[in-house]
This record gives sequence, C-alpha cells and structure tokens, in this order.
Amino acid sequence: MGCSRGDGCHGRSTGTAGGGHGQGAGGAGQARYLIAALQGALDTARGESGTIQYILHADAKDPDAVWFYELYVDQASLDAHMGTDAFKALGGVIGPFLGGRPELTFMTPLGGKGL
Repeated sequence: MGCSRGDGCHGRSTGTAGGGHGQGAGGAGQARYLIAALQGALDTARGESGTIQYILHADAKDPDAVWFYELYVDQASLDAHMGTDAFKALGGVIGPFLGGRPELTFMTPLGGKGL
C-alpha cells in the first residue's frame, strides 16, 4: 500500500523532524547486559523536552539484538540529545556488550498514527 498522487501524501511533512532508528547487536549472550547499560540513555531521554519518543525494543527473532526508535520535535532537539554528556559517554558504557558497530538510520516522518 503506497501513496497515490491524489491523496496529498507526496512531499507532505508533519513538521516533526529528527526521526530515526538504531540497531545494536550484543555479543553472544550479552543482550541483557546491553539493555541494562542502555538504561541511563532511557533515563536521560525522559528529561529531554524535545524528545517525543525514545523507545528500546528487543528483536523478536535475534535474542542478541536490540533496536531503538527515536523521534524529536525538530533537528535542534536531536542535536541537543546527541550533545548531552550522557550521549557522549554512551559508547564507552555499551561498548563492552556490543558485537559490532551499531547501525543508525535517520529519517523524516511524513505521517501516520501518533504524529
């Protein structure tokens, strides 16, 4: 199911910016430690006024993988999040539990439920 020319979804922006998701594979058997280490990031995001969603997910098929979905009010809010001391320290906190480099994808939401 996609957009058709007449439904107005082409080029439409919600005004919300800085959406993205990230995936991190824990080393074999390390996911529970990775999840615990990410708790500080969850706590920090709760206090960020420009963070709309910052959600940690367990992968339904890969017990060693976790996913984040993030949504920010605007680009400045994403930049502020990435500039916090907690974010800067995150790599050192979660590094021992990762099985590789986390993958990040940045997106701009165009519409949908919850926006």
